[in-house]
Order: sequence, then structure tokens, then C-alpha cells
Amino acid sequence: MNQTNSLKYNLLLGLSFVLIMASLALVFLYAPTEKEMGEIQRIFYFHVPLGWIAFLAFFVVFVSSILYLRNRDSKWDTLAHSSAEIGVIFTTLVLITGPIWAKPVWGSWWEWEARLTSSLVLWLTYLAYLLVRSYAREESRGARFAAVMGIVGFINVPIVYLSVRLWRTQHPPHLVDTLEGSMLLTLLIGVAAFTFLYVLLAYHRTTLMNQARKVRILRQTLDEREE
Repeated sequence: MNQTNSLKYNLLLGLSFVLIMASLALVFLYAPTEKEMGEIQRIFYFHVPLGWIAFLAFFVVFVSSILYLRNRDSKWDTLAHSSAEIGVIFTTLVLITGPIWAKPVWGSWWEWEARLTSSLVLWLTYLAYLLVRSYAREESRGARFAAVMGIVGFINVPIVYLSVRLWRTQHPPHLVDTLEGSMLLTLLIGVAAFTFLYVLLAYHRTTLMNQARKVRILRQTLDEREE
């Protein structure tokens, strides 16, 4: 990592740390306790930003996959792969924080309603995306198959988002729209914190993948010379 890249990385790391600390302080010290749900509602300030980052990550996969299929430039495949991994992690956290919030409010850990079911399908789709890459015999073929899955799989993102409006679900359809004052500020800072964290993770992961690709190319070159 050269000096310029190191400076960018440290800047992202610093901004992410400051925003995350600010978000935690707002969630536990500034935001008021919700009257009906009580303290458990504070998980909302993590649950919603996690979902936003999952959507953002899969959108990056969608765009990068299109660019890779059009240009066959490995940098787009690397970005799509990195973003898919991050998206799966954040979707996993969404599927964990959701039931933790739902249990005391709904009385059950899981309900087979539209938002939860479509979110589970989204998680399984991009998990399959990663498995396709892992089991492909040729890296280029795995990248092509994964790119197609990354494009088609993104169709489910707007379905997840609109599910509370298209179908009757236990999720309130306009919860975010009703936030004001300190609650809205806390949510926005949380979204900003997780967005910078996503950028940091994507930057770090793509850097590692590019270095791993260079090592593979070097090994192949050395093996060919030995032969």
C-alpha cells in the first residue's frame, strides 16, 4: 500500500471510528426511550442502517457486475465480489437483530411475513453468489456466472424495500417517515457511520483481493518458467 492509499485508508478508518462512537453515544445517551416498545426499540438504530448497507452493497454488486460483463475488467469483478461478501455479512446481522427486536414486541422470533421472507431469500441469493464463485473450476467462468447472479439477484432488493407497502405485514410501513428531532438525528448518524464502515471494508477487501490476484499471477509465471 503506497503512501497515498495509506492516507486514504487511515482517513476512512478515523472517520468510521468517530462516527461509530458518535452513533453509540446518541443511541444510548441521547435518543429518548420509545413509549410503547421501551428500551428494546434502540436496536432500531442499528437494524435500519444495517439494512441500508446491505442494499447499498448489493447495488454495488449489481452495477459492478454489469460493468464486468461489458468490459471484462477484473477490477469490477473484484469490487462486486468484495461488496457481495460485505452485503451477506450485513444481511446476516439484519436477520439477527430483527428477531431480537421482534421477540418482545411481536411475541415470536420469526414470522413468515413478506419483509422477513423476502429478506431471507435475498440473503440466500447472495450466499449462492459466493458459493458459485468458490466452486467454479475456472476463475473467469465463476466470475461470469456470479455476475449474472449479481444482476438477477438485485431484483429482490426493491421487493424487500417495498414489501411493507405491497403486502400486509407486521412491519410498520412508515416508521422511518414518522421520526423527528433526536430520533431522526440518531438514525441519520447511524446510517452515516455504517456507510463509512462499508466503504472502509470494501476498500480493505478489494485491496486484499488485488494483492492475492497478483500473487497468483506471479506463481503461475514462475511455474511456467520452471516447466
